[in-house]
Amino acid sequence: MEPKYKRILLKVSGEALAGDKKTGLDYEVITDICKSIKKCVDEGVQVAVVVGGGNYWRGRSSGAMDRTRADHIGMLATAMNALALADALESLGCIVRVQTAIIMQQVAEPYIRNRAVRHLEKGRVVIFGCGTGNPFFSTDTAASLRAVEIEADIFLKATLVDGVYDKDPHKYDDAKKYQTLTFSQVIGEGLGVMDSTAAAMCRDNKMKMLVFDLSRPDNIYDAVMGKDVGTIVSED
Repeated sequence: MEPKYKRILLKVSGEALAGDKKTGLDYEVITDICKSIKKCVDEGVQVAVVVGGGNYWRGRSSGAMDRTRADHIGMLATAMNALALADALESLGCIVRVQTAIIMQQVAEPYIRNRAVRHLEKGRVVIFGCGTGNPFFSTDTAASLRAVEIEADIFLKATLVDGVYDKDPHKYDDAKKYQTLTFSQVIGEGLGVMDSTAAAMCRDNKMKMLVFDLSRPDNIYDAVMGKDVGTIVSED
């Protein structure tokens, strides 16, 4: 069976890396995620990853700190997560490069689009840290931007629910799951799957997104192989 997608951008939230601990890193969870990524690589799929930082830092929600500084701290949190993912992937035999939007050349390459694409073409997993490098932009927006920049076939958004719902399925028993929808619906209906900036980025650049549940890490591999997991979001 051939993979459905040849080049993917995978967004992994920081919370997912913490597992049941909610904060910090759960190495068993990270290893399971990385095993699924490696299965994709072994199928010849080019894999880029954007990682969030919510397992370390939620400064913007506290209201107690200048937003710009809070976002800078959050960017550093994503760099830590990127290095942890890289370590786990390398332990499984993957070749990995970490690129950060804030220059920290002792620990990672600076983000350079052409270099990132070249790494992907050589079969290396590329992990993008530090979001866009700018405050006021979420890591979802960074993932949308990187997906467009590297010309990914699809943006895979790994979440804690099995798709997009019309309201929070953890709070409402009658929440309705979408099989497909558009980014215009995401924006217009205020669906909480991603912020409006990220949704507009995908909509305006015709980037398709699949939202799925990461509690079963093999959903990454299944999504790449074209199996029916999650909700497809695209613009007609």
